[in-house]
Amino acid sequence: MDGPTQPAPDPTRTAAMLDRLGEVAVRTGLNLAPNQELVITAPLDAVPLVRRITEHAYKAGAALVTTFFTDEVTRLARFRDAPDAAFDSAATWLADGIANAFRGGAARLAITGEYPALLSGQDPDRVARANRANARANQAALGLITSFAVNWNIIACATPSWARTLFPDLEENDAVARLWDAIFAASRLDGPDPVAAWRAHDQTLHARAALLNEARFAALHFRGPGTDLTVGLADGHAWLGGSGTAANGITCIPNIPTEEVFTTPHKDRVEGHVRSSKPLSYQGTLIDGIAVRFEAGRIVHAHASRGAEVLDRVLGTDEGARRLGEVALVPHSSPISRSGLLFQNTLFDENAASHIALGQAYASCMQGSKGLDTAALGARGANSSLIHIDWMIGSGEVDVDGITRSGAREPLMRAGEWSN
Repeated sequence: MDGPTQPAPDPTRTAAMLDRLGEVAVRTGLNLAPNQELVITAPLDAVPLVRRITEHAYKAGAALVTTFFTDEVTRLARFRDAPDAAFDSAATWLADGIANAFRGGAARLAITGEYPALLSGQDPDRVARANRANARANQAALGLITSFAVNWNIIACATPSWARTLFPDLEENDAVARLWDAIFAASRLDGPDPVAAWRAHDQTLHARAALLNEARFAALHFRGPGTDLTVGLADGHAWLGGSGTAANGITCIPNIPTEEVFTTPHKDRVEGHVRSSKPLSYQGTLIDGIAVRFEAGRIVHAHASRGAEVLDRVLGTDEGARRLGEVALVPHSSPISRSGLLFQNTLFDENAASHIALGQAYASCMQGSKGLDTAALGARGANSSLIHIDWMIGSGEVDVDGITRSGAREPLMRAGEWSN
């Protein structure tokens, strides 16, 4: 007997939902201001979505929309045919131009959808060198984003290569349609009024962050299979979730979807061991089975069952790459977790589970951070690095306690769910 059949893709519905996603990205995610410029980065397969976003941006009064496209085929050609010395180079001129656009007030929109394992068959040393060169070139732009200098937003596009990875048993068109449906649902576009749905969800996240800010915990303690980790929190840390107001005065929601509340760990006060609960897709390489041990805030031992060489080179990027720049709490019952899908994409998987991030801290998660330089933020515990890489450590088997300055413990999560 044949198994259940999937409904045929509906191009009309997909087109309508793409328009919804474009509108939500511009009006809710970015909250684009009249006369503001917009810089978009996107894979080539995202052209239909980029066109919808561009239309909504100009309707919102954008002064100029500029898109930079990436292509998997030409990226692979570099690793196949370029001379070895080329992997220490990056388009610094382009990165500098984008950073200058942000300095001039342009908003930033990134569309993700890359093939999770694009570079898994390539030389790990070349992958690491290329990633390091790109990180150095984009350091200024990353700093402007992590300091929340401008309004920014990340959304996703269902690309054929990504869809085939998630649904290998489906025909390509069906796989893409299935992935689009998952993206639309996770992005809260299925209801009658997505803008109102995001407004209500944003209020929920803000309320949770407010409770954590009121508690003023000194540390968090994660316990679960392979995990016994204490994450000290930076002095003057601030919990955020949902929307935030950038330095340019515009309130935006940086990630669509988002289910997290997050803050800044103290770079020197992380102790214990932790195991990843989901694979990490990083720059075209899948890294799975991550297990690390921290001492005095620094990773002193690291292992991965897959992608270990790439992980090792990531940790060697700079001193800050072995320390934490973010800790985030996400309930196991989040819509993305309930979908049952492993998206192999950080934008989604980090919103299915509590997570930590190696590398650069967000200055916006520090009270009174305006005008403070890297040294001043570092003195309060904020980490500095060329990278910022989230990986998932939460699950339905992980408990989290908040630890007060006196050492008292309060349950925050049990079996991956909020305690209250």
